[in-house]
Amino acid sequence: MKILIVGGGKVGYYMAKTLLAHGHEAHVLEQDEALCMQIANELDIPVTCGDGSMIEYLRAAGCGECQALVAVTGRDEVNLITCQIAKKEFGVKKTVARVNNPKNTVILRKLGVDIVVSSTENLARILEREVETAAIRQLLSLAGGTATLVELLIPTPFKYHGQSLSQIPITEDAVIISITRHGELLIPRGNTLLCEGDKVLCVAKDEAMHSLVKDWNLGDA
Repeated sequence: MKILIVGGGKVGYYMAKTLLAHGHEAHVLEQDEALCMQIANELDIPVTCGDGSMIEYLRAAGCGECQALVAVTGRDEVNLITCQIAKKEFGVKKTVARVNNPKNTVILRKLGVDIVVSSTENLARILEREVETAAIRQLLSLAGGTATLVELLIPTPFKYHGQSLSQIPITEDAVIISITRHGELLIPRGNTLLCEGDKVLCVAKDEAMHSLVKDWNLGDA
């Protein structure tokens, strides 16, 4: 997935580093030239120097090709304007804004920001779970947010179509709980086949879920 991060401070840097580690394609837009050089050198990703609240800089940063935009500057008004432009001018599917003043949370949501986060601790995890793909539906966060119960829609085509679970490489930190096929619930065993169109209930640690999503081609990246 292509994600544009507006704001290259500590939060933006952490976001980019985390998303890269999870296999996403991150691009940073930041006004400070020194920060731009630091991020580009340390993370080896595209960095555009400019104002994230201006259309020309968002265009230069490839906003139109991104599936998501996250605005994490230190100014709530800039984050709001950036998300609005991304949505209306570039058709970005999902926008996320960091809010520095919690009192602004409600108004940012009313003005069209999809996800407003006042705490930076779980920004990357929240972003991924909200925008990763329509084929993944988060049902429950477990173990303090380090694991998730999800429903996965097996795509067409699927490289493991018709293979049994014992034949498919699945990390030990992920467990298939059930499979729904044509409205029928199946309790999986090692010889149970996985087919295109199946709905799979799975519980997994975050890293295991990222690996599964990538291997099964369930994401946009």
